[in-house]
Amino acid sequence: MNILISNSGEKPIYEQITSQIKNLIIQGELAAGQALPSMRLLAKELRISVITTKRAYEELEREGFVQTVPGKGSFVASKNTELIREEQYRGIEALLSQAAERARACGLPLEELEELLRVLYHGE
Repeated sequence: MNILISNSGEKPIYEQITSQIKNLIIQGELAAGQALPSMRLLAKELRISVITTKRAYEELEREGFVQTVPGKGSFVASKNTELIREEQYRGIEALLSQAAERARACGLPLEELEELLRVLYHGE
């Protein structure tokens, strides 16, 4: 599992871990029932505190992405990935709706809005 952590980012490290694991699950790179690295191993690999990985795993479990079996570890929950993806789409749609309203309000042409989105999406 490849997780990248930024110490200079605005998001706390546990949130960076949580969001990256969620994305791996949504994209199908982590399948239902698949074991996650132990909290200690992940902390060692990322060179962070075990408390931070524990918080990330607890957040994932609270949101239904992970199931923890005492003495065995943490596993990807068999949550419906289509439902998760739909939740993500609704959130994106709400944000894009706000962006479209602001663009119309300030007279930004659709073509420029599309180009701005293209640049932001590709990180150019």
